[in-house]
Amino acid sequence: MLALLDAWLVAPFEYGFMRRAVVGGLALSLAAPPLGVFLVLRGMSLIGDAMAHAILPGVAIGFLLAGFSLPIMSVGGVLFGVMVALLAGAVSKMGGQREDAAMASFFIISLAAGVLLISMGGSSVDLTHVLFGSILAINSTALLLIASISTLIVIILAIIFRALVVECLDPLFLRGQSRRSGWVHSVFLGLLVLNLTAGFQTLGTLMAVGLMMLPATAARFWSKRLEGLIGIAVLLAMVASTGGLLLSFHLDTPSGPSIILLAGLGYLLSALFGRYHSLAAKLRRKTTPLALEQSS
Repeated sequence: MLALLDAWLVAPFEYGFMRRAVVGGLALSLAAPPLGVFLVLRGMSLIGDAMAHAILPGVAIGFLLAGFSLPIMSVGGVLFGVMVALLAGAVSKMGGQREDAAMASFFIISLAAGVLLISMGGSSVDLTHVLFGSILAINSTALLLIASISTLIVIILAIIFRALVVECLDPLFLRGQSRRSGWVHSVFLGLLVLNLTAGFQTLGTLMAVGLMMLPATAARFWSKRLEGLIGIAVLLAMVASTGGLLLSFHLDTPSGPSIILLAGLGYLLSALFGRYHSLAAKLRRKTTPLALEQSS
């Protein structure tokens, strides 16, 4: 039994590429889920997916200029993601359109432009690598960049934590207390772009948002407190990233989809058996009154 556990859980990490992959996955698991929790609380769940596509043209331009240079592609992704966020906000204010609708429009344009640019300057393999990532292929430079971005996100989140909580609960109060309340939203979107830029190398631009949103939405079935939501989401993301890597190694499946599908399994199990708002919780509420009547 011990030999089997060692072969499945320990032996894969004797390889350097697996050690780098798991460290990168754990770094993303610390930074992405808290952002996902705040997106859910702010009613902006689909904004994360829109921003994940918005960085694609910047990543594509970086790829055309320098090939698979993660720093250059990351800079391009950050710049283009910030630009799309600013454009969506400007269109929303000038035209009276909801910001999520403007963001959805820009993300469709960005996705098409990014795919076109990569197709013109590379092969189908290059396009697949950018869209779906390859966490097993990250090198020391990529790992350092991912860890640095994740650390920066956690630090800035800690600094603006109170303001984010107030904005989620009562945005009008925050605006009344400070003229700089709009900066909170802008900084939050900036952190979102940074996280997605760090994640595209590992999970690709199409699935980077998965490690952010799936653990965050699953955590809603287990806790009603903010600290509980963040803690559970981070734990679920760590389990999904590490477990997905192990499944990918042993079953010879793509690493990115394995991680996201394991996170999706966690979401489905939470929806079925979670403590709050799950199917099991609803069944418990229906049977509890009957049990009380029978006991009386």
